[in-house]
Amino acid sequence: MITTEVSFKDHHGHHHYDYYTPPKYDFKYEVKDPHTHDHKSQHEERHGDAVKGYYALHEPDGTERHVHYHADKHSGFHADVKHSTHHIIPKHHHHD
Repeated sequence: MITTEVSFKDHHGHHHYDYYTPPKYDFKYEVKDPHTHDHKSQHEERHGDAVKGYYALHEPDGTERHVHYHADKHSGFHADVKHSTHHIIPKHHHHD
């Protein structure tokens, strides 16, 4: 982790120190509840001003939403959203 130390003198000539540590985290979670049919997951990490992550969830209509996103102070927030559908293919039974 990078820590920046700032030193300055006040008007009495006393030294003061201020420490600034850029924010940094990494987290993820997942929910798969068969009773409520709540299925979702997320992963996000941050290093200073840059954040990037991913989340996915099952929509009530059966589709899945997948979102990859990133943000920083230079380019702002950007997200790539995709929807996918799971098709059920019925089995055909042959009668002889």
